[in-house]
Amino acid sequence: MNTLTPPAAESAYAHVKDALLSGRLPAGEMLSEGDVAAELGISRTPVREAFLRLAAEGWLRLFPRRGALVVPVAPGEAEAVVDARLLLEGHAVEVAVATPDTRDALVAGLRALLDRQRAAVRAGDLDAYAEHDSAFHLALVAAGGNAVLTEFAATLRERQRRMIALSVGAAGERAPGFVAEHEALVAAVEAGDAAGFRTVLRAHLHDAHLPGAGR
Repeated sequence: MNTLTPPAAESAYAHVKDALLSGRLPAGEMLSEGDVAAELGISRTPVREAFLRLAAEGWLRLFPRRGALVVPVAPGEAEAVVDARLLLEGHAVEVAVATPDTRDALVAGLRALLDRQRAAVRAGDLDAYAEHDSAFHLALVAAGGNAVLTEFAATLRERQRRMIALSVGAAGERAPGFVAEHEALVAAVEAGDAAGFRTVLRAHLHDAHLPGAGR
């Protein structure tokens, strides 16, 4: 927690941001300080501070005396994030599969995350699924052993989490298909097939985040 931020404001910030990233607050939704304050049992002042912070980060747009608008994913943002992920994950897997021990450790870690994804889907817990999906893709980048690239990938996690929540949808019909695509990614890693991994990853990311786009 930021020691310079009052606990109530930090709590309001965390609560609203989690709702934004999980998709519980959809793009275009108008939020009121009073409603959030009543929900959390706090005054409006810390909620106002939280709204200001989220607006500075680009998640909300403030309208005096009206509230705050949930900002949609910016035009081109999904394409840019997908391109970055293709480069980061493809390069990392190419490095990782060149060393059998690294490859085997990566496969074991990914399979554990797959188990968690399946459990989340069975339970209908899409928030947990989104967290495990993000961890799965970050593990791919980390396996490349480049701390700078791993740190950069981590900065994309919030955008990724929101994109995952939007792509899965409120009812979660698409989540089982995404898990199956993750299984294909793990199979390519286990086979040491970096080129095949890139092909599967490109299709997976386009299907999930850029439906209808060319590959």
